[in-house]
Amino acid sequence: MTRLLRIFCRGVTVIVLILPINATPSGFDPISTADDIYSEMDPFSTQNEVSASPAKDMAADRAMAPCQFTAIEASLSLLEAVERALCNNPQTRKAWSSVKAQAAQVGISQAAYLPTLNATMSGSYGNNKTTVKGYPIFSRDKSTTVLGYNLKLSWTLFDFGLRSANLANAQQLLAAANAMQDANLQTVFATAAQSYYDLLSAQGALDASIDSERSARESYMAADAKYAAGAGTLADKLQAQTTYAQASLDRAKANGELKNAHGTLAIAMGLSANTPLIVEEQSGELPDTDFVKSVDALIEDAKRDHPSLIAAQAQVQAAKATVDAAKAEGLPSVALTGAVSYNDQIGIAPGDTVTENDNIGIQVNIPLFEGFGRSYRIQSAKAQVESKTADLANTEQQISLDVWKSYQSLQTETENLRATGNLSQSAKQSFNVAQGRYKAGVGTIIELLSAQSSLANSRQQRIKALSNWRTARLKLASSLGKLGFWAI
Repeated sequence: MTRLLRIFCRGVTVIVLILPINATPSGFDPISTADDIYSEMDPFSTQNEVSASPAKDMAADRAMAPCQFTAIEASLSLLEAVERALCNNPQTRKAWSSVKAQAAQVGISQAAYLPTLNATMSGSYGNNKTTVKGYPIFSRDKSTTVLGYNLKLSWTLFDFGLRSANLANAQQLLAAANAMQDANLQTVFATAAQSYYDLLSAQGALDASIDSERSARESYMAADAKYAAGAGTLADKLQAQTTYAQASLDRAKANGELKNAHGTLAIAMGLSANTPLIVEEQSGELPDTDFVKSVDALIEDAKRDHPSLIAAQAQVQAAKATVDAAKAEGLPSVALTGAVSYNDQIGIAPGDTVTENDNIGIQVNIPLFEGFGRSYRIQSAKAQVESKTADLANTEQQISLDVWKSYQSLQTETENLRATGNLSQSAKQSFNVAQGRYKAGVGTIIELLSAQSSLANSRQQRIKALSNWRTARLKLASSLGKLGFWAI
């Protein structure tokens, strides 16, 4: 085996010497070739810990392949809007990349358990020409070729836990990265759904403002007709005209807010802000709240399952592994070493001079003193444990507060939804009565315009309350760390 290796290395050395530097085949890119080879290699199967798409398994119940979309041609459903956001939002793609990078770090830590093998090859050519004028017999013209290679092996056999600590650190950071990806998906999910609801709310507000403008115009036309017939006053006409102008202004403002909502939803889905969107109208039936339990039970569920808390716990464990690694750096390590070298000098009298060396041995490395640097690294690592532990406590408190606020917000919005439903019905009846009284000549313009304003406000409040309720429900599910397509 050693002989074959020597012959191979010698042959490669000769080829390297013969080939000119510019003899690389046209179109050959060694960097790209190396990337193609190594990027597909995963001997430790670390990529099994990486999801197949930025949306992870949150898009698994789609009929189409995850994160494979066609152009938006028909009306956009809430389900599709959320999935597009999970797949294409820059935040989710960044979190996905972080998981892949950390999975590679686990592979690097596992590679430390394997030996390293390095080969070097060298070749040189020299010409030594000596000319003695008048005495050609003493002149010399000699060429020398030197070929050589070295093959070195190093394999750490024992290191008092340094490699295992580094591996534990990398594995815990991978767990944290996966949990942070889950938390990021929860946030993007909630943001996309809220943007969708905001767009629906803006569309409803525009429709309501158009209705209010129409009603204001009818009131103005009625006041103008009465004034022209001598049955009304100029003050009534001008007041109705002012209300009509204000309604037109409100309609223009609502149209601008609708366009802003379109851009916000497009950005949430990872699209350009000027992407045209048509959203599906939501049915009047509200989604269920079966997942809502007592607030105490919800807080306990969140403390157990929330991905942000899982990530914080993993980061604490990773910091503890860093302390172990810093301590292990100061302990001895034992490595297996070996080397094979070959040197052939051609052209040196009386013939070729060939030198061959083979050796194998055990190397013990004992760190004795490095200027107290290790002591400070251990202190720094312990401080990081304290910091990550504090972050864990802070995360737990923040999750508890988010669940509490989201729960109370849902209760409040449920009451608001019920109240605005009653208010909308009463305002509609009041406007119909005031409009009939004014047309019959027994009501005043003040009464009509007041009822008209109350109706417009009640419509806006109803639309806003419905959007707020849906958002509050989603935020509660998100604060529990359980948000998924079941919620929509």
